[in-house]
Amino acid sequence: MHDNGSYILALDEGTTSAKSFLIDSFGKVVGKSQNAFEQYFPKPGWVEHNPEEIWEMQLKSAKEAIEDADVDVEKIAAIGVTNQRETMMFWEEENGEPVHNAVVWQDRRTSEIVDSINEEHSDMIKRKTGLIPDSYFSAPKIKWLLENEKTIKRRVVKGELLFGTIDSFLVYRLTGGEVHATDPSNASRTMLFDIEDLKWDDELLDIFDIPPHILPEVKESSEIYGYSKRNLFGREIPVCGCLGDQQAALFGQTCFKKGAVKNTYGTGSFVLKNTGKEVIRSENLLTTVAWSLDGEVEYALEGSVFIAGAGIEWLKESIGVIEDFQEAERLAEEVEGEEEVYFVPAFVGLGAPYWDQYARGLLIGITRSTGSSHLVKAGLEAMGYLSRDVLEEMVKETGIKIEEIRVDGGAAKNDYLMQFQADILGSKVIRPENLESTALGAAYMAGLCVDFWQSKEELEELYEIEKVYEADMSEEEREIAYEGWKEAVKRSFDWSKQKL
Repeated sequence: MHDNGSYILALDEGTTSAKSFLIDSFGKVVGKSQNAFEQYFPKPGWVEHNPEEIWEMQLKSAKEAIEDADVDVEKIAAIGVTNQRETMMFWEEENGEPVHNAVVWQDRRTSEIVDSINEEHSDMIKRKTGLIPDSYFSAPKIKWLLENEKTIKRRVVKGELLFGTIDSFLVYRLTGGEVHATDPSNASRTMLFDIEDLKWDDELLDIFDIPPHILPEVKESSEIYGYSKRNLFGREIPVCGCLGDQQAALFGQTCFKKGAVKNTYGTGSFVLKNTGKEVIRSENLLTTVAWSLDGEVEYALEGSVFIAGAGIEWLKESIGVIEDFQEAERLAEEVEGEEEVYFVPAFVGLGAPYWDQYARGLLIGITRSTGSSHLVKAGLEAMGYLSRDVLEEMVKETGIKIEEIRVDGGAAKNDYLMQFQADILGSKVIRPENLESTALGAAYMAGLCVDFWQSKEELEELYEIEKVYEADMSEEEREIAYEGWKEAVKRSFDWSKQKL
């Protein structure tokens, strides 16, 4: 491995903040910046972002990361983009101006649209897209906007607006409106993309009543999409890596071999298992495109947990029981005694493997002696339990026990959670030196495109382990705790439907 004296700029646009990283040829972060943006909740169950704010924060963090690294912009070899995936928006083709707030992946306003489509078309949707019909995905959001926002509908018909997930919007803005494109990993999250034919599907577009002319072109995850405008960074830089955040984390964790598993603990929690060139179907998990590289497409099985770190965020912001994430670890360690409190953070329904849009959050097992530390412990453990729910399903589908999982994301710093994850799974949990796997994945994709790195084998050599957690809980303890969790989850099912 040699230092080639140049860098990759990775733009990592997440659900709550826009991050940027400058990465050297050793896979090390030499400059970084993070800027949060506003979360909007116009009605219960609705979640929106202001796209202009996303762009401003992303551009600001990119410039700050370059400044932080103190490198000459001439030394930036390429830009890679990764993003929150199903969040969607429309913008004006003429100038890239957004025409409404982005509708976020967590948004539930489309539950009724999904119910009606589910009744008739769920098998076909599952077969073509690998997805389970849910409000999570982009297609019902597009349909909702076209039905409820007459101005958008009119302008779409006139051919004035374009649709995109956030990666497309960022690429459009970076290239000054010259490129309207996405990659298969993002396209496969819209519920409009046939994951085996690798194209937008006419039958799905008909079902959702979506005109094809608004859709981005689907390019490879690693190819030159276009060049950033000179006025942004002082020179044109090739934009040539594009991956949805969870697939980027799988790539960044160098989970290149079939069967390799990673879990990202962020706002939500996302477990992905590389299934190679094989499309493995699952009743309760998603089949998704992992990436397309050098003319070949690889796939993954995915379990999407909608609320993970956001549960701890809720305990901090709304309930005020902790000041920060570090305190969560300390409080959880303090809990003594037999009291089992369970926290099911189904704020926006439950994702894999339950897929209940109408589930809602609950705390159960509370007694007079329950204190804030019990709530925090239950919040951390919920992430571990929800991950086990998904991994159990993966084992069921493939018949292969999972010996180890690679972890990343903000909450992976939490030792209590990582040890509990190993305990409740009975598997090894491996934490790398660099937890920013999502940004690394985007950087690696961009770097491979411009020969900054030559091969996946070279990238595997860059992977450094910081800590390995081994299971320390007896089989009996593990199963008793997990049974209690399953019972708690059952009680959250269908809650908001009962109230309609």
